[in-house]
Amino acid sequence: MTDDLTLALALADAADRITLDRFQASDLKIDRKPDRTPVTDADTATEDALRALIGEHRPDDAVLGEERGLDSRAGDRAWILDPIDGTKNYSRGVPVWATLIALTEAGRPTVGVVSAPALGRRWWASAGGGAFTDAGQGARRISVSGVADLSDACLSTTELSTWVELGALQQYLDLAARCWVVRAFGDFWQHMLVAEGAIDLGLDGEANAWDLAAIQLIVTEAGGRFSDLSGADRFDGGSGISSNGLLHDAALDTLRR
Repeated sequence: MTDDLTLALALADAADRITLDRFQASDLKIDRKPDRTPVTDADTATEDALRALIGEHRPDDAVLGEERGLDSRAGDRAWILDPIDGTKNYSRGVPVWATLIALTEAGRPTVGVVSAPALGRRWWASAGGGAFTDAGQGARRISVSGVADLSDACLSTTELSTWVELGALQQYLDLAARCWVVRAFGDFWQHMLVAEGAIDLGLDGEANAWDLAAIQLIVTEAGGRFSDLSGADRFDGGSGISSNGLLHDAALDTLRR
């Protein structure tokens, strides 16, 4: 295990302590950001704590976070943080949310951790080191499915309204009609299910770098493929599709029609 991955897992431990302590708290403070998405006091407290730890252990690394933006440090190394991915769930007491932590070097993720303590789950990967999960019974290596035809595939997306806003609802419905099962696990969870081989396709019609950086590495280290909806293998393209690799081009072709 690399020193950077060890640090990322320690950051996830620190995040879990804060987020679990505030989850379903009667005095949880919930505000709305300018884009009308919710933010809680747990979001900001978690990001602030992670920034402080990174500053202590990696003082020369830059940090980009959902709540505090990009700091003034510049260089090839940057930590990308989503303190709570799934804040809508978190604020309503739904246990499907996670802290996402990624380290990028020269713009490529080299460490990724997704920690979902209310589910009792964590996933992580390092570049060239494979992808792993722990559901409380010890770490195990994960890999994507071998499903090779859309008619046998399980597809998940986040919010149907996103496809309406993108003017691509019919294309999404066409893809859904070609798949065997369609669900809406949403956010980080659908992509981790792809990495585990439990489902085959995860779609985010609209997403930010902090939503996807850790996910890209975990999915690809599990043997899958991750790209934006244009097909570029990047986490900062404003959208994301994860797959087992075998279905990737067929799914993108359907969405482009």
